[in-house]
Amino acid sequence: MTTGPDAKLIEAGRKLFARDWQFAFASPSIETLPPMAGLEVAFAGRSNVGKSSLINALTGRHNLARTSHTPGRTQELIFFAIPGKAGPCLVDMPGYGYAAAPKAQVASWTALIHKFLLGRASLARVYVLIDARHGLKDVDFDVFKTLDKAAVSYQVVLTKSDQVKASELEACRAKTAEAIGKHPAAFPEVIATSSRTSAGIPELRAAMVRLLEERGR
Repeated sequence: MTTGPDAKLIEAGRKLFARDWQFAFASPSIETLPPMAGLEVAFAGRSNVGKSSLINALTGRHNLARTSHTPGRTQELIFFAIPGKAGPCLVDMPGYGYAAAPKAQVASWTALIHKFLLGRASLARVYVLIDARHGLKDVDFDVFKTLDKAAVSYQVVLTKSDQVKASELEACRAKTAEAIGKHPAAFPEVIATSSRTSAGIPELRAAMVRLLEERGR
């Protein structure tokens, strides 16, 4: 049983994500971004890594973020917020890497991702999602470099942890933690999650509450 400050953060996270989160805005380009208001937390990752599923698991809403088995379905920056509140916002980003779309379109999404990461002052942290079955890829390190350059805090979240053996998951977590230790903007803790079983979801909510409190929500 969790006690003390961790229990308080987990309960605060439960309350935060039990609120009425709703779709707020969709931006296909940097020029159409909504005005910066409250703090924003973004979710980045390779196509089909499970960003939308994770957002749904966090908010307890099965259909808040659109999910698909087809990589590349999220083609815009999608903002979710609590109506009537100044913040925070959750941002579902287009997947980078492979997608079932023309190369020029994929390149456009990738450029949008990097521009957003470099120029959004209200961005409190980026959660970079990594499929626990596959681990880090070269394209992930490209995003790390962009975040390091922008001095944007980011944290790695392993997804689909229920689809690997416990020993394989711990090996992936250790290897990932070692890799991100070389990146100045990376938060050292790696959180393993499963949108299907909700493993790690309370811990991720708690981490986000801690972040927002530190940033003066």
